[in-house]
Amino acid sequence: QVQLVESGGALVQAGGSLKLSCVASGVTFRFYAMAWFRQAPGKEREFVAGINWSGVSTYYADSYADSVKGRFTMSRDNAKSTVYLQMNSLKPEDTAVYYCAAKTFYSRRASTYDYWGQGTQVTVSS
Repeated sequence: QVQLVESGGALVQAGGSLKLSCVASGVTFRFYAMAWFRQAPGKEREFVAGINWSGVSTYYADSYADSVKGRFTMSRDNAKSTVYLQMNSLKPEDTAVYYCAAKTFYSRRASTYDYWGQGTQVTVSS
């Protein structure tokens, strides 16, 4: 049974930092691309960051409305079956439930992901 378990969410002040973790089990982790998505109340789930199976390539949301590039860093440790999301310079608009997801080939489309975690709440106060 595939499980993705996120942790690290918390209440933090604007300008602060958090590091999220997602541990995978039940899959051969190194075969999967991974991604972080987030969903704020009343909004659709949106792509935050992605990483290929080896960790060599990373991708970030970079449109004007949801840019995290330069503030967030995604990484993975295949030996620990874990991906991370280091979030710096947090803003109130980063407040959301953050989910990790897994699929064979990287994509920014949430609908294409095979496996999802239960999510971890990140709240940024102004």
